[in-house]
Order: sequence, then structure tokens, then C-alpha cells
Amino acid sequence: MVAMFQPPFCPADDAVRRVQERGYAVLEPRAVADAFVADLDALDALLPSWDRLEVDGYLKDGGRYRRRRHSCFVVDAEGVRQAAHRAHWQSLDYNALHGGMQRWFEPIEPAVADAPAWRQLLVGLGRWCSALKGERSWYVEAHQFRIDTTDGIGRPTPEGAHRDGVDFVAVLLLDRQGIKGGETRVFAAAGPDGQRFTLEAAWSLLFLDDERVIHESTPIQPLDGQGHRDTLVLTFRKDGFQGDHAIS
Repeated sequence: MVAMFQPPFCPADDAVRRVQERGYAVLEPRAVADAFVADLDALDALLPSWDRLEVDGYLKDGGRYRRRRHSCFVVDAEGVRQAAHRAHWQSLDYNALHGGMQRWFEPIEPAVADAPAWRQLLVGLGRWCSALKGERSWYVEAHQFRIDTTDGIGRPTPEGAHRDGVDFVAVLLLDRQGIKGGETRVFAAAGPDGQRFTLEAAWSLLFLDDERVIHESTPIQPLDGQGHRDTLVLTFRKDGFQGDHAIS
């Protein structure tokens, strides 16, 4: 039995300093609510939408273990506005497995994208980004993921340890049922230092500086029957959406 290492949680009011010092911060659900929404029930109301994600048909390993939806937003001092639906694109420099191609996914459901708790979450994370790199508009790509054990094993990050080619990444763990694995690993991009831990509680948050650290999640396997792991990944970029030149 592999030991599960506990996350290095910090208080919400210490998160920005942690990112400045270490390149990432990890918050437990109550701290996430205190920082952004103050009502975990409002966030929990979004969770049923993860049961309605579409199969990701772009996996180059031929797997059927990943379901997702994807939408884009712009966050600034005036709030949140949803951008026109667009393909997700990454360069091969950041995603050697699935980069260099336009991947079209079904959009996030309007009931989620328009929910006050959703918008409060994006605005609050945008404030952290501006505290770290200056006030500006942030171009946000939102990915709802379900990784399941349909194929016997599910890979949250089939591309391996990586950067996303953005400024900041927020990974929120929403659910894990009937699985083992799914350990989060964070490494210094320019050195050997790293940390490993397992997020378990719904709305636990890993927030990281994408220039300074690389990250991955280990594969999942079923404990008894089929299981799954649900996450929300939000990427924040200051200079427009990644791949504008490739998609236009």
C-alpha cells in the first residue's frame, strides 16, 4: 500500500505569499470558500454538471478514460465575461503529446458558467494573479475533467509532468470515488525540489505559478468496480488566449 501524503495546506490570507516564495500554494475547501465564495453549498451546486461531461476523443493513446468540457472567459476589474467558444490549443513545447492541434470540446453548461459562485471563484483567483503580476485582464481557460477507470487505468496527465504555457494554473479537486492513485506532484522547473500529496476533499485547491513549477497527477486505478476523479482546471494568461495565432 502506497502512503498518501497530506497536502501542505495554508490559510487563504497566506496564499499569495506562499506562491511568491515557493511557486505554489495549497488550500483546503474552507479556506477556498473564505477566499472566494464564502459558501461551499453554492459551489457544491455546480457538481452535478460533472456527470454530464463528454468523452475526450483526442487522446492519442486511444483511451476512453477522460471526459471534459471547456470554455473561455476574460476576468478583469469589472468582473467576468465569457468569450466566444473556441478550440483549446497548446504548443508542442508545452504538450508534446497533444500539442499543435485544435481540440474542440463541448462548452461548459450555461447554468455553471453563469452561476454567481463560479464567477466569484474566477474573480477571486484573478485578484491573486493581479497581486502577483500586476493588475490587468486575465484570459482564462476553464476545463471540467472526469478521469475514470473505464480502461482499467485513467491518466489525469497523460502528457506527464508539464507546464501549461500560461501564467497561473488553479487545480481544484472535486470528487474521487472508488480509486487509488491520483497523487499530485509539483516540482521546481529550474531545480530538483518537489513535493507530493493527495487531494481528497471537494474544492481543495492547488494554485501554481506556471513559469516556476511543473506539475502532474499520477494514474488512477479502481479499488472495486469502476471509479473516477473529478477536477476543475483554470488557467490564467495575461497576453490573450494561447494559440490565437494558430486558431485565427
